[in-house]
Amino acid sequence: MSSSSEKAQTRSQRSKWIIIGSVIGLLGLIAIGVGVGVGVSKNNSKNSSTTSSDTANGATSNSSSNGNPVQTDPNDPSTFEKDPSLHQSFYALAYTPAGSQLPNCTNSLEDVIEDIQVMSQLTKTVRLYGADCNQSALVLEAIKQTKVDMQVYLANYPTPDDSTAYTRQRDEIKAAIQTYGTDHIAGVTVGNEFMLNYLDANGATDPNSAVGDQGAAILIADINDTRSTLSEMNLSKTLPVGNSDAGSYFNTQVLEAVDYGMANVHPWFANVTVQTAAAWTAEFFEETNVQPAALLPNTPKMYIAETGWPSFSSDAGNANNGASDASEANLQIFLDTFVCQANQNGTGYFFFEFKDEPWKDAEFGGVEGWWGLFHSNRTLKRIQLPNCVLN
Repeated sequence: MSSSSEKAQTRSQRSKWIIIGSVIGLLGLIAIGVGVGVGVSKNNSKNSSTTSSDTANGATSNSSSNGNPVQTDPNDPSTFEKDPSLHQSFYALAYTPAGSQLPNCTNSLEDVIEDIQVMSQLTKTVRLYGADCNQSALVLEAIKQTKVDMQVYLANYPTPDDSTAYTRQRDEIKAAIQTYGTDHIAGVTVGNEFMLNYLDANGATDPNSAVGDQGAAILIADINDTRSTLSEMNLSKTLPVGNSDAGSYFNTQVLEAVDYGMANVHPWFANVTVQTAAAWTAEFFEETNVQPAALLPNTPKMYIAETGWPSFSSDAGNANNGASDASEANLQIFLDTFVCQANQNGTGYFFFEFKDEPWKDAEFGGVEGWWGLFHSNRTLKRIQLPNCVLN
C-alpha cells in the first residue's frame, strides 16, 4: 500500500511474490480452515473520481446517483440516511483517504466524511497506512462530524531510504491525538511492509537473517520512539503500538517489540482457486502468523491486514491467476466463504478494500485498481454484501 511518501512496489517485486505465492498455494490447495496467510504487497492510498471504467465494470447506485450518501440535513453529516443493502458485518476495512500522497495532498474533509458515512454501515473499525497529508486528523474529524461509532488504527509509514518520513508522520499523529483525544483511536501501527522492502532493497529474503535484523533494528527504533511519544503525552488510555508487513516477512525481534501485528494475505497471488481461497487464507494465517506469535513472550495479537479478491483486470493477461478469474462473481464467492466464517471464528481481519483505486490501474494495470467492494465513486458493485453478526 502506498500513501504520501509510501512508494509503490515495482512490477518485478510483484512477480517475485506471485511466484512465492504460487508455490505455497499449490501446497495449500487441500487446506481446510478460516483465516489467512501470505503477504503480497499492494499499494493502498489515493482514490480518484468516477471513471468510465466504473460504468463498464457494472457500477450501480447505493445511495445517490454518484454513490454519495443522502443527508436529511445538508449541513449536518450525522443525518446521513442508512442504506438497507449495507450491513455492519466486516470486522474491519483497510482505508486510505483519496489524494493522501505527497506532494499534492488533494484529499478533502468532504470526501472523507462521505467515505466514513458509507464505511460506518459496513464496520466499526478501519486502519490507515500512513499519516501524511493530514489524513489522521481528517478521519478523526469525519468520525466526529458523522457521530458514528468507529475506531481507527492510525499509522506511520516509515521507509528504509528516508529517515525523515517517520518523524514527519509521528508529528502529524501526535497533533491529531492532541486535537481529538483517544476515544476513537484503536492503536498506532508503525511500518507497512518495511521488512519486505528492506530485504528486497538489500538482496535478501529471510526476515530473520543478519540483513533482516539490520532492518529490524531501524524499525524497532521507530516503534520504541512511538511508545515514548505516546507515553509523554499522558493520554487517557494506553494506545497499543503495532506493525504491519507481508505475512511471510515478520522479523521475530519486531514482533517482540509490538502489541499487535498485521499480516497482508492475498490468496489471489498464491494462485489458488476462489473456491479454496478462504480455507487457504485461514490455514496460512494460523500457521505462519498466529502460532509463531503465540510462542513469543509478549504474545502479540495478530490480525489479517489485507485480504480480498479482485473483481476485474484491465488486461486479459492478468484476468486469471492461473486458477480463477478476477470477477465480481468470484469476489462474491470469497465474500460468501470468508467473512461470516472468519467472524464466527473470531479472526481479526481488515478486508481489502473499500473502493477501487483508479490511480493504481493507471500505474500498474492488471488487477491492481480493482479490489474494492465499491467502485471509486462509492457505487456498490454487482455483489450482495454479507449479513452476519460479528463475534
